[in-house]
Amino acid sequence: MEKAGSHSVFEPAMVQAVNNRQRLFVRYFLAILIDLVVLNLFNEYSDHVRIDSFTTSLFAAVLLQVLLRLTIMIEHRVAAWFKAMEGGFAVFMRYLSAWLLLFGSKFVILEAISFAFGDGVQFLGRFHGVLVLILVIVTMLLTEELVARIYRWLGRSSGVGDNTNGEDVRP
Repeated sequence: MEKAGSHSVFEPAMVQAVNNRQRLFVRYFLAILIDLVVLNLFNEYSDHVRIDSFTTSLFAAVLLQVLLRLTIMIEHRVAAWFKAMEGGFAVFMRYLSAWLLLFGSKFVILEAISFAFGDGVQFLGRFHGVLVLILVIVTMLLTEELVARIYRWLGRSSGVGDNTNGEDVRP
């Protein structure tokens, strides 16, 4: 018999408390799955994206997620450095550096994908596929944002059928 207050692995997840490591895991796991779906949809419906296997697309999705998060982290640090300064030039440099980092990183990402997967992952088209890669990445980011907004919307309290006291309310 279990003690009162102890959690079993067989209890529904909604009953157990969630810590920050679990939240981060779910956040990035979901982001990688979204990237995987977007990559494979472009692979299936576009002549400009070619991926030789599902496994390759999974590894590419992981690499893309890591590189995108790294890019955003660097951009935020540079922006914070310029934000600490005063004056119009600092504001101009903050926006210019953000644009340069976010746009220029796509060339680095494309080269990293080429290095990691060779011909297993190809973005074809103008500017050696950079425009297609940008379209894929923008689609990934918009889809991630859409899923996050739906998740937050579902978490709003509507008053009907909400579980506000942490009890299991399954039918």
